[in-house]
Amino acid sequence: MERIIGELSFWGLLRASIEIFIIFLMLYFVLGFMQGTRGVGIIRGLVFSLVIATVALLFIIRKFQLYTVDWLLTEFLPWVTIPFIILFQPELRRALVRLGQNPLLGAFFRTETPAIEEVVKAATALSKNRLGGIIAIERKVGLDNFIEGGNRINADLSSDLINAIFWPGSPMHDGAVIVQGQKLAAAGCLLPLSDSPDVDKALGTRHRAGLGLTEETDAISIIVSERTGNVSLAVRGQLTSGYDAQGLKKALEQLLGPTDHNHKETSLD
Repeated sequence: MERIIGELSFWGLLRASIEIFIIFLMLYFVLGFMQGTRGVGIIRGLVFSLVIATVALLFIIRKFQLYTVDWLLTEFLPWVTIPFIILFQPELRRALVRLGQNPLLGAFFRTETPAIEEVVKAATALSKNRLGGIIAIERKVGLDNFIEGGNRINADLSSDLINAIFWPGSPMHDGAVIVQGQKLAAAGCLLPLSDSPDVDKALGTRHRAGLGLTEETDAISIIVSERTGNVSLAVRGQLTSGYDAQGLKKALEQLLGPTDHNHKETSLD
């Protein structure tokens, strides 16, 4: 009898291991397919949330024998989940993207560090010449969806190229440029406008667009005001302004990692 029970336990364990392996492969290929899109951050956050919630609920229910709670969850949870997702879709999307940005979850999706010096030099020139612009820097959550809506460039990152794009009369100066690693991926890209009630009413479309991107992804937006030349930085749905070259470089190094300090410093003064 004990031998039969042991065999059953072995085959049960083997079957569970095979199921876990299959699920892992499915998730791996889904994440690989979606890498480079906003959805990958949401999927990572959703998977992490579901695993933690399921394990915690099963442990609590079995530990304290909460069979009534188990029955209620089984019968009513699917009906409650659907309207909840519909009602709170924007908030849930942002929360899942934030969770998907966790360093532990993004360890296998590292991106190349952009050339910070070139970005700072570009912001310097835009500010001095009173040229408005948005420089969006991709991090772990891909921006390919926005790149597809703009004009693909895929050129080496250059401050001169960025300034040429935002020069008045350029056919791509109205949108944003997107930086992927050491490349200027695209220009003339349309970004989602922030609808946050906390945004200053005096801010224009350019600032709302740069801020809106950081609400939906983990990207960094550098916004230069055409009217004042003021340089702003948007990260995780928060906007800060008044950056000079040294302050902008320091902020980007903290967010993206250090760069080569042998380059000549620039100034927004």
